[in-house]
Amino acid sequence: MVDVKKYLKKHTEALVKDVGIETACQLTGKSKATLGRYYSESDEHTDRFMPIDAVAQLEKEASYPHVTSALADLCGVTISFNLEKRNMPTKGGVNSDVIALSQRFAMLMSEYSQSIEDGVITINEAKRLLRETLALQHVLMDMKLHLEDDQP
Repeated sequence: MVDVKKYLKKHTEALVKDVGIETACQLTGKSKATLGRYYSESDEHTDRFMPIDAVAQLEKEASYPHVTSALADLCGVTISFNLEKRNMPTKGGVNSDVIALSQRFAMLMSEYSQSIEDGVITINEAKRLLRETLALQHVLMDMKLHLEDDQP
């Protein structure tokens, strides 16, 4: 069973380090010591967590929503992180989607083949497989939207 507190603290630390400790201090108005307490696993800081408004400020500047992703994982929710705006028109059509789908599937199978080669899928390999799976899901969603647009 996952220790929820340790899991959240680990992702809080990743968020702060992603943004940079100095930048995190400026964005949140918190000191280095205070930010450190939010991800410290020592007994005296076990129940201290970063306020949600501070998380939002940092995730806005971070390369990835570390804490939001961790919360989603804990709830069994899958989120898809994509910088592309979904209200932008997509290029091509169903034919382009089929080509992209086959390319993405080939990339997923290539990642899987490399990952399973030694009989063990490591954390980093699992993350790469997840990224490819999400990219495949994105192509399928585009294809679905194109097919819906083609219907009378």
